[in-house]
Amino acid sequence: MNRRHVLESGHEITFKRMTVENLDEILSLQRKVIAALATESFLQPLTTEEFLFVLNGSGLMIGAYIDGQLIAFRAMLEPELDDEHLGKDAGLPKSEWPLVLYSEITNVDPDYQGNGLQLLLGNIIMEQVDNKQFRYICTTVAPFNIASLKDKFALGLHIVALKVKYGNLLRYILMKDLTQPLEVRYVLEVGLIAMVNTEEQQQYLNEGWIGVGMLRIEEVWYVRFEKH
Repeated sequence: MNRRHVLESGHEITFKRMTVENLDEILSLQRKVIAALATESFLQPLTTEEFLFVLNGSGLMIGAYIDGQLIAFRAMLEPELDDEHLGKDAGLPKSEWPLVLYSEITNVDPDYQGNGLQLLLGNIIMEQVDNKQFRYICTTVAPFNIASLKDKFALGLHIVALKVKYGNLLRYILMKDLTQPLEVRYVLEVGLIAMVNTEEQQQYLNEGWIGVGMLRIEEVWYVRFEKH
């Protein structure tokens, strides 16, 4: 892929599709990112086996490089069809689970954060998705992981559920239907709920509302819900 991007600093970034040969530098960058995290529960790191699962054909991964050094990567995963499948959480019929691709981990070198690389990689990797094979993009995000939520909303995903995942971690389930852009839907009602109010958000979601954005009012974060 012949994609380039120039940062405000003047550094030129090149992008490429990652392969198994890149595993060591991928793991090295993930370790660096984890070491710099303020809140570890925000990141669900991938294991070596999970990275290999993606790199061996069950997904795709795009890397960003400066002068030959990996500074960021973003992965999408074709998940196994088990009981933890996000298609189930999103309310999709089991027959459509094979059409789901997960927006997985994004790692950006702490030295290069603040340059919009997460969203840039998101847009690039979305372009690589085979729309004939996949219809839905799903992912999970922790409440109050504001940067990640902004990223997902910017890519067109919306909140369809809020539940405990990965053992005991509360997570938003977000989804994008690649065949049905959200902006063309007719909005019947709009509501704001404080992000801290888990049960009220769950009630809205159970009634068919979806979370489409967020805003901060006097230091309190709210999720914007719409009913279509």
